[in-house]
Formats: sequence, C-alpha cells, structure tokens
Amino acid sequence: MKRDKLFDLWEGRDPEFEVQYEEPIIKSLCDYGKGTSQYQESRAKVLGAGYEAYIMAFFIGLYFDKSIPLEGETKKFGWAIRNWGNVDARKGRRNYHEITKFMFVALVARADIDFIALDKGEITVRKAVDILIQKMEEYANYGFYYMLKEKLEINPNYFYRNSAFLDIFTSLIKEEPNSFVDYDDDDEPESLD
Repeated sequence: MKRDKLFDLWEGRDPEFEVQYEEPIIKSLCDYGKGTSQYQESRAKVLGAGYEAYIMAFFIGLYFDKSIPLEGETKKFGWAIRNWGNVDARKGRRNYHEITKFMFVALVARADIDFIALDKGEITVRKAVDILIQKMEEYANYGFYYMLKEKLEINPNYFYRNSAFLDIFTSLIKEEPNSFVDYDDDDEPESLD
C-alpha cells in the first residue's frame, strides 16, 4: 500500500535545518553533538538530542501555521526520523514513534500533495516524501526563527523556565467570546426553595 510506503520513506529521512540556528538554539538548549555524556554541561541542558529542539520548532511552526523556506546554509542531524528518541534514556525518554506519527499526519494534512495523482502513479512516492520533508523543514525553520527572534533575543534565559514551551503552545489557544458551552443538568446548583 502506498500510504505505508510513504510513511516508511518519510520516516527514513533526516530533515535539514539552517546552520544559523545551531549555536543559539540547538547547541544552547540540547546535548547536540555530545551523545549521552554525563558531563555537567550536558546535564544542565533543557532538551536532550538536537532533534528535540527540531520537534519543538516544528510544532511551533505548525500551530502558528507559518513556514519559512530554508535559504541559508543547511545541515542534517545525521539521525533518521525513525530513530528519534531511541537512545536518550538518560532523561527517562523513550522512542518518539508516536510523536513522529502525529508529525506525519499533520504534514499529510497540510502539505500540498495530490494523493489521487500519487495513487494513479502520476507522481512518485519519493516526490510526495520530498514535499512532506520540505513542509516539515519550513515549519521547523519558522519555529527556530520564532524561538530566536521572539524569545531568546528578548530574554536569553526564556527557555530555562519550566513552563517555557508550555507557555508558547498555550498562547496559541484562543477562547471564542461567543462560544457555546454545554452544561450538564447535573452541574446546576440545587434550588434554594
């Protein structure tokens, strides 16, 4: 089935990021390039492997629904998506297979792929994966931009707060002023009569 092949090929890729974000974000927040060392510097990092910052940046771009094409010098982590989270047991993390499935589904929903043409063989699975990876990289690129320009340049210690990422994502939730609220009859107070 093409869907399975699409996921397998996507999961085997190693997305790129702009090198300009390596030092101020990835290396400052992650154990990037250090493996699972137990040095004091590594233990003080907010995130583990570099792809953890990439995942956060991707979701920031996705939830803001903003993307920036990669234009500068790029680099890869050297670790396929299917392997994300497989070796960082130091901080009690497990593999990220579930989260990468959510990323894939979001990309399928947001990327401009003609799935009928894919099914008919008019475009290749490889081309569809290229489109998914490009969209992923563009969302992450916006997320890195946001993390640097909107947060770190204003407050260099922003991400060292316990709720830093939670605050970003909860800021995206907008309550509708006239939204309908369904109250159960059980929630009504007893009559005072």
